[in-house]
Amino acid sequence: MSAPTRRLTTAQALVRFLSAQYTERDGVRRRLIAGTWGIFGHGNVAGVGQALVEYADVMPFHQGRNEQSMVHAAVGYARQLNRLSAQAVTTSIGPGATNLVTGAALATINRLPVLLLPGDYFASHAPDPLLQQLEHPVEADVSVNDTLRPVSRYFDRITRPEALIASALQAMRVLADPAETGAVTLALPQDVQAEAYDWPEEFFAERVWSVRRPAPDPVELTAAVEAIRSAERPLIVAGGGVHHSEAEAALKTFVEATGIPVASTQAGKGSLRHDHPADLGGIGHTGTAVSDDLARTADLVIGVGTRYTDFTTASGTLFQNPDVRFLNLNITGFDAHKLAARTLVCDARSGLELLREALAGHRVSEAYAAEYRAGKERWDEVVEAAYRAADDSAVPTQTQVLGALDAAVGDDDVVINAAGSLPGDLHKLWRSRSPRQYHLEYGYSCMGYEIPAGIGVQQAAPGTPVWALVGDGTYLMMPTEIVTAVQEGLPLNIVLIQNHGYASIGGLSEETGGERFGTAYRFRAADGTFTGAPLPVDLAANAASLGMEVLRAKTVRELREALAAARASDRPTCVYVETDPAPTAPPAEAWWDVPVAETASREAAVAARERYDRQVAGRRRHL
Repeated sequence: MSAPTRRLTTAQALVRFLSAQYTERDGVRRRLIAGTWGIFGHGNVAGVGQALVEYADVMPFHQGRNEQSMVHAAVGYARQLNRLSAQAVTTSIGPGATNLVTGAALATINRLPVLLLPGDYFASHAPDPLLQQLEHPVEADVSVNDTLRPVSRYFDRITRPEALIASALQAMRVLADPAETGAVTLALPQDVQAEAYDWPEEFFAERVWSVRRPAPDPVELTAAVEAIRSAERPLIVAGGGVHHSEAEAALKTFVEATGIPVASTQAGKGSLRHDHPADLGGIGHTGTAVSDDLARTADLVIGVGTRYTDFTTASGTLFQNPDVRFLNLNITGFDAHKLAARTLVCDARSGLELLREALAGHRVSEAYAAEYRAGKERWDEVVEAAYRAADDSAVPTQTQVLGALDAAVGDDDVVINAAGSLPGDLHKLWRSRSPRQYHLEYGYSCMGYEIPAGIGVQQAAPGTPVWALVGDGTYLMMPTEIVTAVQEGLPLNIVLIQNHGYASIGGLSEETGGERFGTAYRFRAADGTFTGAPLPVDLAANAASLGMEVLRAKTVRELREALAAARASDRPTCVYVETDPAPTAPPAEAWWDVPVAETASREAAVAARERYDRQVAGRRRHL
């Protein structure tokens, strides 16, 4: 007697399969693929598009306006839910598919799961070349989707219906694996999408993917305990892995038992509440003075779930104690071995809990604790000064915008940002009150991320106020998902800061001898120079034309009122404010390596190279 089968198209089978996949961790079960974003064209409309109509009762569909934006929305969703649930993105072939590349890179770099389903050429090669097909003279099996290979954690092109069975299972394995996750791509030739096949019923059975919490190796744990006990000035660097593992409570308990202070990366900020005595704020190039001062003298740096990017290490110049050593607790061996560290390859929560038990009774000296607490108090005064406005009727500075927002949000509001000068100001100054309040995408630092990611967060956490912070440069990159927020009825809040140019890159250009060339939005004169007059562009009117309620704020007082009104609103709302362009954030406490021209005739570049040579001389190789 033959096993039961079901005759479906490949696309129908894929949608049915995805609707039956779940994750489970700590007894909590979630849909692995909770919904699908899509923009349809000839490469997916008759395949995946028809399947989504066929099974609309089991697979929610969300309509996007830009393929890259859809990936950003899915990434925001997955991050908000600690990688335990994800979304899929379907596109046509050609530009729809290649528009996925930036979003895929962002997802993989940040270790966040998203399933990509781009259309592809005919597997049969019947119409050849077809519309939007890339013709390669010596590799006939290449398509534009191959651009997704290096930015995907798993990639396959499904050239036969039955090939989907093994590939779909591998795709789910990668998405649910905390050490492997990232973008997963299943390229779907459009003829195969529509081809029918007799699928085994077992393929559609409910399947639960266990999200592991691996414990540390006993030998590694013993060595880690010895390293901590012998350290006099240990410092924890909390990365995004603390959040992904939901290890915030374990970190708090560990810190309160040992007295070891915590500095945070962009992804790890909020691992402790800002007012915890051991929370020192951000670390590295955009870090706080107290974090960076302690990092320079630390004899043991304990990385928990961090990748140690160049911003975190100040391009190898931050950890200057001649005797400094590293202990890295990470779920991937790849990251755990960085900086020639002792390794503790395990889940963040499991590792911290076992470390705390093994270190029972061990604490740092009271003198060390008093030192970092005093440094924290001094930095709190810096934050207050940056947030404070002496005149409520004045045009606000960017840091005063953050101060007004700090006063308006509740503990569980989510603040989203990714690029420009805001990430540095936020990392130094923002006072995180809950684990998910601070949502910075700084692995890829992708302009245009904030608005679509805000939609994804809103989907993942209905009823939670969400704030997308964008400068004028970022806004112009990708405002189109405002229409999606309006269509979906999501009360997303946008804080749109207008300073008429690329503030962050303008400052970097000046520092590195580029003289702010090409970084301002100004009229170009006949001689090629830029005048001082800003462009007559009304971004607030643009947001209103896309369906948002827009509140314009010209003063600090009006800004506070507008933020309060936006938070109380039940519809998508934009708070638009032009800021005083004078920098008011504290200067960088540590270096960042951006190479400067070694030879130049212009004085600015010559001076910049002299500064660069002095800084780069302090770089260390930790071996």
